[in-house]
Order: sequence, then C-alpha cells, then structure tokens
Amino acid sequence: MDPVRNPYAPGAGQRPPELAGRGRELDVFDIVLERIARGRPERSLMLTGLRGVGKTVLLNTLRSQAINRLWGSGKIEARPDQSLRRPVAAALHMAVRELAPRHRAPDRIDAFLGVLKAFAQRSVPTGRAGAAPKLRDRWQPGIDVPAASGRADSGDIEIDLVELFSDAAAVASDVGTGIAIFIDEMQDLGPEDVSALCAACHELSQIGAPLIVVGAGLPHLPAVLSAAKSYSERLFRYQRIDRLDRIAADQALCAPAEREEVEYEQKALDLLYEKSGGYPYFVQAYGKATWDHAPRSPITAADVRVAAPEAEAELAVGFFGSRFERATPAEREYMRAMATLSLVEGEAGGVVRDDMDAAVPTAEIARALGRKPASLSPARDALIKKGLIYSGERGTVAFTVPHFGRYLRTQPA
Repeated sequence: MDPVRNPYAPGAGQRPPELAGRGRELDVFDIVLERIARGRPERSLMLTGLRGVGKTVLLNTLRSQAINRLWGSGKIEARPDQSLRRPVAAALHMAVRELAPRHRAPDRIDAFLGVLKAFAQRSVPTGRAGAAPKLRDRWQPGIDVPAASGRADSGDIEIDLVELFSDAAAVASDVGTGIAIFIDEMQDLGPEDVSALCAACHELSQIGAPLIVVGAGLPHLPAVLSAAKSYSERLFRYQRIDRLDRIAADQALCAPAEREEVEYEQKALDLLYEKSGGYPYFVQAYGKATWDHAPRSPITAADVRVAAPEAEAELAVGFFGSRFERATPAEREYMRAMATLSLVEGEAGGVVRDDMDAAVPTAEIARALGRKPASLSPARDALIKKGLIYSGERGTVAFTVPHFGRYLRTQPA
C-alpha cells in the first residue's frame, strides 16, 4: 500500500477524510441557524464528551456551516490562566469584520468597534491594591476607531459582556444574518467568565437576538455551567458527543479507502472496531497504521494484527503518555487506583469486564489506597484542573481520556 495515499488523519482537531456518525448534530445546527434567521427563538449549543471523540472537529464543521450561511463567526480556545475578555473581543472583531462589507451604514460598524475596543481595553488590576494589569490584560486591539465610553466598559465582565453581545447582535440584525461564537475547551473558563457567558446568552435568548454561543468541553461542562447559573440547564441545548457505533466506524474507514480503490475484509473491520472501541481518534490511528502495513487490497485481519502494536505505541507516547507525564507521583498513584477499580470481577474472582471509561467512587479510591478521602482531595482537584479526570456526579470521578485505565495498567509503578 502506498503510504503517500494513506487517507487517515489521527491529528488533534484535524478533520478526518470522512466525518461519519455526526449527521444528526449537523442537521440540528442547520435547523438552529435557519430558525434564528427567521426570527424564531433558539438556544445556544453545548457539545460535551471525552477527549478523542471529535468535539473540536465537529465545532469547526459547525462553524463552516455558519460561514456558508453568511454568518459572522469567531472561535476561541478557553485557557484556565486567561480572562475571557481578550479572546472574546478578538473573536467578535473577526465576526463583525465578516459582516461589515454588507452593512449599509459604516458609522454603525465604527460605533460597535468603539464599544468593542472599550470592552477589550477594560481590565481590573490584579494582585496587590493598585498593581498594574498583566501584559495580556493591557492588550491593544487592532481597531482604528477611538474607544467608546459608557458601554461595555464597567469592568464587571457580566455587565460588559451582556452589553457587548447585545450590540454585536444588533449589527447582525442590520444585515439580516447572525453571529456565532465558538468556544473550545469551555470547561477551562473561570467561574466569573462562565457566569458572564450564561448571563449574556440568557439576555439574548429573551430578546431573540441573532447571536449564539457554541461551546465544546469535557463531560462535566454542564455541571460547570450549572454551578455558575442555576438556569443554565434550560438555557443551552446540550449534545453528548460519544464514540461511533459500528456502522459509522466502518464508514469512517471504508469511505476514504474506497476513494483510493482499497477494500477491507469483514474480519479486518471487526478487529479494528474491537481495537479502537469506536473512538474517532483511535479509528484514525489504527486505520493509518494498518494502511501503512498492509501489502495490498483487500486489507485483512492479519494486517490489522501486525499494525496494531505500532498504533498502540504511537498512542502510548502522543495520546496517553504526554498526559501521564503531567501528573505528579501522588496524582499517578490516584489514577492507578482508579484504573485498578475499573476492573469488574466476577464471583469466582476473575475479571469479567474492563470498564475502563466508567466513573469510580472516590470513597473506593481512598479505601484502595488506605487513606482518608480528605487527604486525597489535593490530588483529585489537581487532576481535574489538569483535565485528566472529571467529576460528572458527586462522589465519583472518571478519566477524560478513553482507554486511559488500560494504558495505566501497563505502566510500571
């Protein structure tokens, strides 16, 4: 098989050659865009799921849908060490620039840009009283008009974001379209920023303004939003992005191969699904390695078995290992206990199921380590902050990375 023609793409956020199994999500977003264009009420959208299920790819695809409908759009990636103010200003600047050529009143665009500039430049000093803002908070946006006064510049991010989004939506209304802001890794936003986003989306939904936020984050994102505003459960449309079913996984492998006049034997597809578990990133990783090792078409189960160790070695370094290295010894001990507890034993004591992606009670982790639950809280909280585990329900934790438990059990203590 010619490696140059290898169609598979196991990259972070890299769109696969065949976006299989996501038709429903694309159709739902098309309806959202059309309803808003017709002045119908609609909610902002939140995509949640484990790492490697394709949230970023889907987020980028939804943005393309918005652009194809002539919406203004901007995308940011949330970071735990950065305020929302600067990146959201840059995203809105990009969105409005896309709309500006179709706006009949340049003065209206300039007026909004003045408000945007005031919002971007407004920062509250941190640290000791009177300390200067950090360099990133003194960012100067590339906007030629003077900053406005008295609008979106109070310094309270919640008040300012509501006013900014309302003004941006008014610009979109002028040209008969909308604005969509896409936020990746949304669970990393600070509590004040999450609260401000919820308040802004709430205000926009009440007045039917054509601006929506499309967020993507780990499975505990709904809990993060709910902790900020109790009404967030009704404010957003939540879509859980999960692994592919068998039909979609086969399509992700076979469709791009057929375009290169290559086929798979059924047993090869059976084994690839068993190895990948249907997780899109793993499907691409095993597909790429198998293609490179297969001597000819059709690709066989024997080809998959030969290629699997290479795919697993690459995942061990790039997908699992890079995350494992970020953990301290205490945090690794905590995760190893989680991995051990995910093995479900039968009555005779043998392992009957490797439930590697299931939630594990924190009380059981403490018991397995012979520690009090309170003494393990620092390790647990640090792992959550690093994005290695999440707490979907009170008293339980789970890995954010599929098959991480299996990987940990192969590592020396």
